[in-house]
Amino acid sequence: MSKSTTAYRVPNHEVSEPFTVEDIIKGSRFITRMVFTPSVDKAKAFIKQLNNDEPDATHHCWAYIVGNPESTTLIACSDDGEPSGTAGMPMLNVLQHSKVGDITAVVTRYYGGTKLGTGGLARAYSGGVKSALEAVSTHTKIYTVSAEVSCSYELQNQVRYLLDEHQAQNIAEHFTDKVVIMADIPTDQLSAFLSSVEAYENKQQLSIKVDHDSA
Repeated sequence: MSKSTTAYRVPNHEVSEPFTVEDIIKGSRFITRMVFTPSVDKAKAFIKQLNNDEPDATHHCWAYIVGNPESTTLIACSDDGEPSGTAGMPMLNVLQHSKVGDITAVVTRYYGGTKLGTGGLARAYSGGVKSALEAVSTHTKIYTVSAEVSCSYELQNQVRYLLDEHQAQNIAEHFTDKVVIMADIPTDQLSAFLSSVEAYENKQQLSIKVDHDSA
């Protein structure tokens, strides 16, 4: 799996605290809000929330990308009443070139009395998204696979060491007659991790279950 498909950048800003930039263009107020939305439902909910919170706005134009920006088909946009092609698509084009995924951008316009024309609208909406992307903070989201390791108490520390060495996340342990260790392993580390525990597995000192559907 290539590096581009194992990780991508996502915004740090949750729906409750959107990253916001604002601009005044020929009297119209343009407010761009950008948030982390890891599902289509969350993207749609954020858009709906803004419409409910600010019903007096002239337009709430939006675009979102859910998933890896280099491979996802979960994209959508809307002009929300502006002339066709002047808002949503220019916004989405900027998002697609940013290489940031799981992101929703909404540009709210309060009309100021002067028409901008189709070119002016496209520049205003895309410009708001560009300005936001230049300043928004992001982090790298890594694809992981869920794994469950059952081992003896004697091997617990060794398995934990190997999980840490292979950058596993969300490690949790349960104790019965054995130790059951659950973790999310980066997909590009999985083969190396499995190789590192293969000798123990062959000796029946541990067993491992990998949920490939979680990738």
